[in-house]
Amino acid sequence: MSIQTTISPHNQQPYVSRTYPLPEDLDATIKKAAAAQKEWAAVPLEKRIAIGRQYIKEIEAMKEDIPLELTLQMGRPVAQGAGEVRGLLERSNYLLDIAASSLADVSLADTDKPGFKRYIKRVPLGVVFVIAPWNFPYLTTVNSVLPALIAGNAVLLKPSPQTPITAERFAIAFTRAGLPENLLQVVHLSPELASDVIKHPLVNFVSFTGSVAVGRVISETAAKASGFTGSALELGGKDPAYVAPDADLDYTAAELVDGAFFNSGQSCCAIERIYVHEAVYDQFVAKFVDITKNYRLGDPTSTETNLGPVVSLASAEKIRKQVADAIKQGAKGLIPEDLFTAAKAYALFPFEFCLSKLTFLVLGDSGTAFVAPQVLVDVNHTMDVMTEETFGPVVGIQRVASASEAISLMNDSKYGLTASIWTNIEANAASSEELFLKFVNELETGTVFLNRCDYLDPALSWVGVKDSGRGVSLSKF
Repeated sequence: MSIQTTISPHNQQPYVSRTYPLPEDLDATIKKAAAAQKEWAAVPLEKRIAIGRQYIKEIEAMKEDIPLELTLQMGRPVAQGAGEVRGLLERSNYLLDIAASSLADVSLADTDKPGFKRYIKRVPLGVVFVIAPWNFPYLTTVNSVLPALIAGNAVLLKPSPQTPITAERFAIAFTRAGLPENLLQVVHLSPELASDVIKHPLVNFVSFTGSVAVGRVISETAAKASGFTGSALELGGKDPAYVAPDADLDYTAAELVDGAFFNSGQSCCAIERIYVHEAVYDQFVAKFVDITKNYRLGDPTSTETNLGPVVSLASAEKIRKQVADAIKQGAKGLIPEDLFTAAKAYALFPFEFCLSKLTFLVLGDSGTAFVAPQVLVDVNHTMDVMTEETFGPVVGIQRVASASEAISLMNDSKYGLTASIWTNIEANAASSEELFLKFVNELETGTVFLNRCDYLDPALSWVGVKDSGRGVSLSKF
């Protein structure tokens, strides 16, 4: 048997370990899920929804324990953990509120010919394999797990190795809520074992949230499976914002700093590139930089911290390289690294020295998952920092002469998840709406926001275009 170990990003120490199942044990798990699903599908929808309501109560009972536990797994500041729990409860309640109408038969009586009765019946898929990410593990997992269960499916839930406990909390909450055995099973898997699940003849659908590269592998694996396993893919983003000349700069700068740096920029819909009208470019950049300089990078278990480490040393090095490459190409960094001393220190590592086990704290420019926030100007689309997903506390700000130029640059991307437009709708309602609708009609993206960003409304379809994915979650649609 193989073991996976979660390393806490802030101190690089092992936190928890989990064991992968043997192939024969995994096969037995899938068969149990398929058998349980047949009985679950026959349970009245009202009873399934009632179990869902009780699951919400069970999650609420855990809400004080989740934030620190989540911090120790993936590094987000503990003061921000309660927000994910609130979002989880909001989404869960909404999904249960719309379940009955969303799963009801669709009558076609208004177009029936004499003597005909036609309708569309919604039926469960069977066994659904959910592969969840680490960055917002509760918010992303609920998007698939709750609708799948309420619709009458069984779920195999594979959490990220970075956040294994989050999936186990889902399973505990549903078990306490009365969900029958084997309908929600947590499986900790290697990539090879995950591939075996996708190809298993009793698995009907896979829902994946993660990188484009892994999404392609999953899509190809599902297509080659004997039953053409269905798939939904929520992948990467390089989400842009446009700041119009009439924008409220104080409000806009504060919101976009948060949109860029919350969770250390590790969100699929984080703001990674900003296009600012030349009339307000200098003022906006100055305000953005001033706010950024006041961030507190440090120990995420401290309630005073609002910027924690990124998820791993490898991720930190990738982010630093992207910034360094941009600067070599002519970009200018506006945030002095010496403002954020945590980004300059190695984590603690035990190693052999003079035949003794010692622990050293070594100062340097790498070897830590703490990455200082950076604001880059003089950027362009020849630089990876403006075209490739960063997934870190870095943003590029580019001057534009018009909304049309901004639209062209915003569309110059292989991604299309969200985009945001910032204008003063209170002072200029008609022109702001006209501008917003121009962007809505011309942008190649899944969601367009006005004067907000980095937020999922459960009533709206969550969908990406281009390399940002395939399929829809949330909403009735």
